[in-house]
Amino acid sequence: MQTGKVVSMRKNVGKRAPMLEVEDANFITYEGIEGDRHRKAPSQMKYSSTASVSSIPKRQILLMDLETLEEFDLFAGQIRENVTVEGLDFSEIHEGDMVKFESGVILEITGICDPCAFIDGIRPGLRNAIDGRRGLLAFVQNGGSVKVGTTISVETP
Repeated sequence: MQTGKVVSMRKNVGKRAPMLEVEDANFITYEGIEGDRHRKAPSQMKYSSTASVSSIPKRQILLMDLETLEEFDLFAGQIRENVTVEGLDFSEIHEGDMVKFESGVILEITGICDPCAFIDGIRPGLRNAIDGRRGLLAFVQNGGSVKVGTTISVETP
């Protein structure tokens, strides 16, 4: 089992607005980070009085590892991630894995974040260079409070 720690966190408070760095954040079950523009409640589609389907947004949180940022000469928060971690090998983390924080918060990994055009605005060619390593998307399986410095672990189901 891999272990690491949270080295920084931030909220996306508006499209193209600077990310707001925070020392602690409230993670809301099935919704995301309180105060983040990507926080969304699950939707419920009702087809009849007995048939319905619920959907949990899968792009609530972007996690990034400090080691990859440093490899590309980037700083924490520069690629607009919510949670920057240290000590985890992201190449060994896959869809369905659970990131568990010592505070009890659990995130379920939903996939790799594809780099968008914004990334080339940081440095021309970075979008192609960092493809497949821009970070991991997740949703909040179990909410609670997280602080910078919190220990985390990854469990494979």
